[in-house]
Amino acid sequence: MRAWGTLLLGVLLAVPGGGRAGALRIVNHYSPENIRREKRAETLYIILHTTEGSTKGSLRKLYRNGEAHYLVDTAGKVYRIIQKDRVAMHTGRSMWNGRSNLDDCSLGIEVVGYHNKPLKKAQIVALKELIRQLQAIYSVPDHRVLSHSMVAYGAPNRWHKKSHRGRKRCGMQFAGAELRRSLGLDSCPRVDPDVAAGRLEVGDPYLARVLYGSALVQQAALARFTGEGAQVITKGRSAWDVARDQYASAGTSYLFPGGTVRRGDQIQDWGAIPPGTRVILSDAQRDNPIEGIKELGTDGDTALDIAGDEYASESTIYVFPDGKTRAGKELSDEEFRNLPKKTRLLVGYVPAGKITPTRSAFEICGPDWNLASTFYLLPEGKLVPGHLISEKNIPRDTLVFSRR
Repeated sequence: MRAWGTLLLGVLLAVPGGGRAGALRIVNHYSPENIRREKRAETLYIILHTTEGSTKGSLRKLYRNGEAHYLVDTAGKVYRIIQKDRVAMHTGRSMWNGRSNLDDCSLGIEVVGYHNKPLKKAQIVALKELIRQLQAIYSVPDHRVLSHSMVAYGAPNRWHKKSHRGRKRCGMQFAGAELRRSLGLDSCPRVDPDVAAGRLEVGDPYLARVLYGSALVQQAALARFTGEGAQVITKGRSAWDVARDQYASAGTSYLFPGGTVRRGDQIQDWGAIPPGTRVILSDAQRDNPIEGIKELGTDGDTALDIAGDEYASESTIYVFPDGKTRAGKELSDEEFRNLPKKTRLLVGYVPAGKITPTRSAFEICGPDWNLASTFYLLPEGKLVPGHLISEKNIPRDTLVFSRR
């Protein structure tokens, strides 16, 4: 009888666009990326996100990039973006309990809204039913229904010298006990397994309290994200604290106390930003930007600025302006001091192989060959992410780099 129930739920979630699945108003809005995505070998997690933008802009972005399996709008309407058994690019740089690249083993649900604002009642009702059905199909227990803020992690940068938790605040409210009860979730992780094991360090202690603290601790920590000054740089709140990976983006603006406005890509000296500067994030920014490529002179003045303690690691790849590559461990102190501007860095990457007439991208990387996190260094020196490349047209001698 249980098998028939699970089968029935699978049929309900497959109802064509405009139909109803259980209590859901659900329609197909499949991304053009859908047919290119591989089938997942397993489904261990359900990852909950907040769009940090409006329905219209978020749906357009998710559709274009195939960044989620489902979107729940403010009225409780559910859109299918990527088929539930295929890979969606929704977690970016991610890890949970020692496993990385969680796109390969998770479902992603985007909820229209913001990490520091409450959801609409209609969203909670729809999300509860969607989670219930997906849990039944894939046998995902409550404690493996996680927020993006729990699983996202950052590579070393100018503010954090080691790989760290706290790269995203996305969906952080889904760690709250009251909201989880409203969603029918009876359990939640109370510790970060990767921080506990020493794989990552805490990059944002306030976010850690929101995710894993008691109810009182959560409420106190939330004030940092919801108060009037949440978007303002202070002595204890940097540009990274406010904007995370978007701090140097052209879509992030900085309103200085004197009234001057500058884009993130126009700022060089981040230590000189005066307290009181307000950070303005654009709705058009991608929640999961293509990660991996950093450029000397743009993202930092030195290798240490960009890659932190991993600057001399075997998993930090340097792509010089002439197209030649070296791993950090191969460079001398003198070479680090004289790195040319425009040198590109892939932090947390290793060479996977070279394209030859008898060796394809799939043979080198398997199903990861077309991920946005896999990079191809073409013979002319251009770096191209996997989701923008055609396997049949990759030039011979192209170097392939994959996440460590």
